[in-house]
Parts: sequence; C-alpha cells; structure tokens
Amino acid sequence: MGIKVSGVGEASAAPDMVELDVGVSVLADTVQAATRIAAERAEAVTSALTAGGVASEDMATTEYSIRPEYDYSTNNQRLLGYRVSNTVRAKLRDITSTGPLLDSISSAGGDETRVNGLSFGVADEPSLLARAREAAWNDATAKAEQLAALSGHTLGMATSITETIQGPVVPMPRMMAADMAPERASTPIQPGTSSMTVTLQVEFGFRE
Repeated sequence: MGIKVSGVGEASAAPDMVELDVGVSVLADTVQAATRIAAERAEAVTSALTAGGVASEDMATTEYSIRPEYDYSTNNQRLLGYRVSNTVRAKLRDITSTGPLLDSISSAGGDETRVNGLSFGVADEPSLLARAREAAWNDATAKAEQLAALSGHTLGMATSITETIQGPVVPMPRMMAADMAPERASTPIQPGTSSMTVTLQVEFGFRE
C-alpha cells in the first residue's frame, strides 16, 4: 500500500557552445578538377575555422563523396560533371563568434560553400540534468507528502523510481538579416536557451 506520483522538473541555461556542419560542394567537368578545387576550398574553410577559434581536436570530417551529376530534363541523360562534397563538423566554444565565423567560412569557400546547419548546446550537460532531476524529485515529494497527509498517513521511503529524460532542447537558432553596409555585414545569430526536462514516476510507501 502506498502512493504513486509523477514529478516534473526543468532546468535551463544559456548555450555556451555551437556545432557547425559546414563544407564545400564542387561541380567540375572531370573528377581531377573537382577534387582539386574541392581540396583548395576545403582547406580555405578549415583555415577559416582555425582562425575563428575552433581547435583542431574540435573538427572532424563527416562526409566526403565523389559522384557523377546528370541532367534528366530531356529524354536522354546528359552528364553535367562530377560533384565532390566535403563536410566538416566543428565545435566552437565561443558562441559570440558564430556570426563572424560563418561570414569568414562563406568568404573562404566562395560559391562552393555549404552550411548544412548549426546547433547550440551546453558543455556541462550533467549539471543541467542534475538540476532538472532535483526539481522533479522535489515536485514528486511535495505531491506525495500532501496526498499522504490528506489521507491521514505519514509518507515513507520511495520504493520505486522511473525516470524519463527529455532534452537538451534548444530552439532553432535564428539568423537575422545583416546590415547592408559592407563594414557591418556580420551575420547576427540568436542562440536561445537550452533546456532539459526530467519526469519521475515515484512510488512511496507509508510509514508505520
């Protein structure tokens, strides 16, 4: 005999890092030309990442592909050339540099630049989880104590705990239009707030 309750806790924090999926995609008449241009552009993008504050250990190639590209607009397929794509995932630990870094990457890679996405996060996720878990426990305990008192019992120990974790959740970052003046053409980025939610299903016994 006892009480079953549900407790929910949420913790949030301002993001302190951002992961970028960036790279280049080059189309040329031959594989040799496409790989050469892609290598040059990729090296320029990597140099821009390094100059922008991304450490070498925080960069990793996530895709490299070479494939023929065709035009199917007519009855007979026509070879357009060969597409070489090179994508890197980079972690930036100074999110205030995100906009200027994106601008530097775009400039370095030219028209072949690809920005596949970015996501903000919190480096110390365990601390965020601990705060959410404590809040969920306090919520569950408060409910159980009230129900025990209303039913004329004294709340005992927890006999069963089930945890569900959601997150971390970060709103999609917003890229706002930059000022048209060349000297103020940095891309503004709004990182939002990262949050984590913990739900606890707790069963308490009664104290004799």
